[in-house]
Amino acid sequence: MLNDSFELLIMLKNTGFIKSSRDPLWWPKSGSYEVVVGTILTQQTKWEKVEKSLCNLSENGINSLEEIAKLDLKTLSTLIKPSGFYNTKAKYLLGLSKSIIKDFGNFDEFCMMVDRDWLLSQKGIGRESADSILCYGCLKDFFVVDNYTMRLLSAFGFDFESYEELQEWMSDGILSNKKKIDELYQKEICVNEVFARFHGKIVEYCKENSKGKTVSIQCLQA
Repeated sequence: MLNDSFELLIMLKNTGFIKSSRDPLWWPKSGSYEVVVGTILTQQTKWEKVEKSLCNLSENGINSLEEIAKLDLKTLSTLIKPSGFYNTKAKYLLGLSKSIIKDFGNFDEFCMMVDRDWLLSQKGIGRESADSILCYGCLKDFFVVDNYTMRLLSAFGFDFESYEELQEWMSDGILSNKKKIDELYQKEICVNEVFARFHGKIVEYCKENSKGKTVSIQCLQA
């Protein structure tokens, strides 16, 4: 029986997740503009393909949202082609980059001032994408839930009616047990870091323990 998300965090930690050492917050280059780019490019594709697109951008001297915003659509589409759905993603990325520069001036100001409603008003940005940008790009206290989270909780017998209900359940279990988490890690750990790494634990666990859309929880209950 699983009572709250804090217990799930303990289970995942005890089974060795996160295993990746690519970034302290799990998402590569967290806190940088690349999270904004990666969030759009990773939709409906594997991260390895996103990395090829990011590499293409970097090798062509495109290292900021300002530089992306100056590209023409055809050039951007070509550079991000490894990510798939490149024409659509190029439109979304170009539009978002231009909106960020127009409304905030630069990435740092965007991180300080942006809110979830603004992100959700942008084409190509849904709830998961918005929360990924807020959590990993802007380092704000937003818990990202995705299909892996839903499938994992479903395996424990939970049924949530909406994204927001699941997100609230995941967040509440952490916030109400924050002192215990600090004791667990033997330091005062910020909420953003807990949220970010917890999401990473779930993704990594589900990738290793899924058959189709079914997640096995056998090793978590051992």
